[in-house]
Amino acid sequence: MEADSVAPPPGLQAELRRQARARAVFALALASPLFLFLLASFLVPIGTLLMRAVDNPEVARALPKTVAALDRWDRTSSPPDAAFAAFAADLSALHEQSAAGALARRLNAEASGARSLVMNTWRALPLPDGLDATAMRAKLIEIDPRWDDPWVWQAIAKNGSRFTPDYLLAAVDLRRDPTGAVVSMPADQSAFRRILARTFGIAAVVTLICLSLGYPLAWWLSTLPARRANRLLILVLVPFWTSILVRVAAWIVLLQSGGLVNQALRALGVIDRPLELLFNRTGVVIAMVHILLPFMILPLYSVMKTVPREYVRAAVSLGSHPLAAFFRVYVPQTYAGVGAGGLLVFILAIGYYVTPALLGGPDDQMLSYSVAQYANVNLNWGMACALGTVLLTATLVLYGVYRRLSADEAAFS
Repeated sequence: MEADSVAPPPGLQAELRRQARARAVFALALASPLFLFLLASFLVPIGTLLMRAVDNPEVARALPKTVAALDRWDRTSSPPDAAFAAFAADLSALHEQSAAGALARRLNAEASGARSLVMNTWRALPLPDGLDATAMRAKLIEIDPRWDDPWVWQAIAKNGSRFTPDYLLAAVDLRRDPTGAVVSMPADQSAFRRILARTFGIAAVVTLICLSLGYPLAWWLSTLPARRANRLLILVLVPFWTSILVRVAAWIVLLQSGGLVNQALRALGVIDRPLELLFNRTGVVIAMVHILLPFMILPLYSVMKTVPREYVRAAVSLGSHPLAAFFRVYVPQTYAGVGAGGLLVFILAIGYYVTPALLGGPDDQMLSYSVAQYANVNLNWGMACALGTVLLTATLVLYGVYRRLSADEAAFS
């Protein structure tokens, strides 16, 4: 006969709830430093990156009346007289040259020549009082006849919103035409699709080479006794203890025309003249493989150590060829390591900047080089953040595909 369950007395229940709350608060207190660190070093920068990629405050902040006057404009005919009067009022309200300069730079990015047009007009202000809209239009055209053309007004109307998709569209060689429709960039202005394809192509080549070199090495290490394998793993980890700049400088010494690699090949009679291994795609791939190879070996080794050797021996004892047993029995059990190492190497490779910049030529630069150019040279943070968003999106998509494939594999097994 089962004993009847007896509920604890109310006082004990209250004490148990109090202890549970205390444990929860204590656990939260322990985790809060890590959460704050992630918030400050990861979530806030990522959020700022995404916001700057669509942020477009210059026109909306400097020309609120003009944007309102152009709200119903069809963007093809001549702007209404009210837009000229509103623009003169908005521009007169910009007392600081820096504010007018920021507006001029933003419009110049959309319409070449808008910078001089806006700044010349700003210097000619203020206009006489008491002018109606029609007279204000005539006065602005008198200051600069280009105000009679719709192109600058189209740029103002297109950028009147506080947020814009233009940077993100430009990052994939798209743009909005004067009417707001999304179209492809002209062929002479299209560049980022080629750069993005080049980035993914170099990252894929580096990943495949790392897999080809890392898989047999990780398998060999996994067959060794633990003490000997740990000693050899130190050699694998050596690149982690050396600065990337030092490693790149070493490869410059090794790969140059009179470097050790060409000297050794000529001494062995393999080549008659030095190979071009520097400032091209070959040098970039070699250096990136050297730097990223440990990120492939370590995940493979950790998975291979857990694969029982008896499976392959059992397959061979049942009549399978050793090579067939290896590929049909052993390799499928290491797919988790292949996926983890490949994903890690590929994601790190698409974000590389220093190695292609120092070892590659103009046609070997990756997307991160363009990010640095817009951030440090052109001072176009919107475009730099948009390109960074493209890399972030690619990383998240790759991670999502990997998780999906891993889930399908686990469900199948």
